[in-house]
Amino acid sequence: MWMDELEKVIIVEGKTDKQQIKKIINENVEIICTNGTLGVERLEELIFEYDLDHKDVFILVDEDDSGHKLRKQLSEELPHAEHIYIDKSFREVAATPELELASALVSRSISVDPLFLA
Repeated sequence: MWMDELEKVIIVEGKTDKQQIKKIINENVEIICTNGTLGVERLEELIFEYDLDHKDVFILVDEDDSGHKLRKQLSEELPHAEHIYIDKSFREVAATPELELASALVSRSISVDPLFLA
């Protein structure tokens, strides 16, 4: 299955976050939308479905209360996950300027289109 070949996974909250990241990255990375906080069952399904225990997992969520709650929940279930943070002043991943987002992704060794770093 194609998604099993992908070794990096970025977990985000919503579709607009996913779209913003997709246009910036320059490698095959699975981007999973949680659509907000997750129930225990749904989180376990995602871990199994995407084999998250055996992949490089990155958590990139909004800097608001629901994002903090989701980050904490994901951290407990995926302790090996790396965190990518956006500046609190932008609050939302989708509202973060492309240069800022690209820099945050590069800091975690995720390849981005060089156009977004200029």
